[in-house]
Amino acid sequence: MIRKIIANGIDETAFLKEVDKRNGETNKKVTEIVSEIIENVKQNGDKAVNEYTLKFDGKLPEFYEVPLDEIHDAVEEADEEFINALLDAMENIADFHHRQKEQGFINAKENGVMLGQKVRGLDKVGLYVPGGTAAYPSSVLMNAIPAKIAGVKEIIMVTPPQKDGKPNKDILVAASICGVDRVFLAGGAQAIAALAFGTESIPKVDKIVGPGNIYVATAKKLLFGQVDIDMIAGPSEILIIADETANPNYLAADLMSQAEHDVLASSILITTSEKIADETIKEIDRQISYLSRKDIIEKSLDNYGAIIVTDCVDCAIELANELAPEHLEVQVSNPMEQLGKIKNAGSIFLGQYAAEPLGDYFAGPNHVLPTSGTARFFSPLSVNSFTKRSSFIYYTEQALLDAKDDIVCIAEKEGLTAHANSIKVRFE
Repeated sequence: MIRKIIANGIDETAFLKEVDKRNGETNKKVTEIVSEIIENVKQNGDKAVNEYTLKFDGKLPEFYEVPLDEIHDAVEEADEEFINALLDAMENIADFHHRQKEQGFINAKENGVMLGQKVRGLDKVGLYVPGGTAAYPSSVLMNAIPAKIAGVKEIIMVTPPQKDGKPNKDILVAASICGVDRVFLAGGAQAIAALAFGTESIPKVDKIVGPGNIYVATAKKLLFGQVDIDMIAGPSEILIIADETANPNYLAADLMSQAEHDVLASSILITTSEKIADETIKEIDRQISYLSRKDIIEKSLDNYGAIIVTDCVDCAIELANELAPEHLEVQVSNPMEQLGKIKNAGSIFLGQYAAEPLGDYFAGPNHVLPTSGTARFFSPLSVNSFTKRSSFIYYTEQALLDAKDDIVCIAEKEGLTAHANSIKVRFE
């Protein structure tokens, strides 16, 4: 089960290095397989996608593009409580992301120069949604809503068919609520390649977002540059900072809520109280007995879980900033006072009632977050992820004349005489 480490500068450092090993180079065999799939789809389009669907999913779906009637039927048949929960979550997510919307600007100077920036949504975005046992309607909301707010003209969703060749109806319901424009039954690296290059049926997109397995993640990584992507995501992770006022019941539950994602997920508690550490271990042993993904949780906690006992909250925050976790919970007596000290985290959950699943499903901030320490330089998915910016420049003749000598000087210093000439000819 989960290990307990008394921080001494050596043992906790060794453990963090073990966690970091999850983030090594992508398996070479996976890269070879994905590269072959990408090239095949690039050359053969829909034919290749369907061949891989038959090979990996076991059955070709009844339809390639999901008809609108099928989507409407899924909504009609959906549980009313589920629909209402999605709508409530959507309201919170939309409210939060509307506040992120960036405006363009223009700076008109006294000499007639006008400088500015245009902000516009991307034309087409591809949304990948897993469709098997790891089918997450919440991810549809978190990806599609900010895209819509950003002004994306068309959202193309790809999701693998289920074993019976049909789409996952919960995914269709979420897609309908969020305004996804078209849905195709295709999954894996082949679906990512289809979005990147376009096929006879699936449109070429400007950006691909959404979670997936190692083949999907590798395809996104290999195709970055051909198409933009949200981020290169690794296994999920949570880090909790707790003092003696924290509730071990809550700590244990929150650690396991991330561990159930994947055997590679990392769940770490850093506490100033050895008593809290010991009680949390007891709570994990008690609660895990009635959880459906017990085997996954146990493997995750065995390999990448730890409870680290440290001297002070500031020491815990220092470790957290070094690890730069995807999810960071702060369960201490004065969580708001600690917020300014936190430099590196994907999303921060303050207080004992801000449980991590609140962020996954409902509160409003995006749950697509940087992993594997990349919160040091990456940000969560946002409205800005779906926009692009263009600058513009207008100069009068006199304004250019005033700047001419400086421009020519710099250009000639760089040996770019054609650049200098482009300015000079306007005043000869």
